[in-house]
Amino acid sequence: MPAPINSFKKALADGKTLFGCWMGLSDRYPAEVMGNAGFDWLVIDAEHSPNDLRTIRDQLMILDHSDSHPVVRVPIGETWIIKQVLDAGAQTILVPMVESADQARQLVRAVRYPPTGDRGVGYSLARASQFGTTENYGPTADAQICLLVQVENRKGLAALDEILEIEGIDGVFVGPADLAADLGHLEDMFHPDVQKTIMDTLAKISAAGKPAGILTTNETMINDSLKAGARFVAVALDIDMLLQTARKTAAKWKNNTV
Repeated sequence: MPAPINSFKKALADGKTLFGCWMGLSDRYPAEVMGNAGFDWLVIDAEHSPNDLRTIRDQLMILDHSDSHPVVRVPIGETWIIKQVLDAGAQTILVPMVESADQARQLVRAVRYPPTGDRGVGYSLARASQFGTTENYGPTADAQICLLVQVENRKGLAALDEILEIEGIDGVFVGPADLAADLGHLEDMFHPDVQKTIMDTLAKISAAGKPAGILTTNETMINDSLKAGARFVAVALDIDMLLQTARKTAAKWKNNTV
């Protein structure tokens, strides 16, 4: 039995458009709730949420029983954390702040076994291979790993053409908040210059034959992104949904005069 098929990677290769949700609550219980909500993919965020290897592993275990594919955003594109997350069972990795083609090439090596990569061959100890019980895991694992890189500042934009030519980059994600900040419009991703840059970047990624991704909860921006060519779009955040619903409920009853 080889490494399991990466349903997210296959769906993108088949030309499908996938809708996802960002998860920052960092616990298996809300992850189980989100896994039953119907999203195509869910991001376990370790960059801006208090996830560590154990909480990532626990959420991956829960989402094994879900139709929603887990994407793990590592805090930084370092080989050591990528190999740990892969061994924990992640098949799709999202790496923030990719700023050069050289960095992107090293990330490709980080998710592959030798001789074409630097991933440590220790899968007899790893959940990814069911602790060595998945026959032929090593020779088949690389093909099922999906590497997504984030372009979210001017350096990344300058390197985008080269990054798009790299074999092994399975998708490019545009980070709108960081991009807006780097363009001089912190907290204003809807500035016309920022929006134009975002849509032009999504269109360029799509035209190069790579799946393009983005996160936004704004309906107009979601539709504009889809028109520009975005193929994996996160349309919600678990923390935001919880907070907004809680606020509305609290305000409704605190302002009740009956």
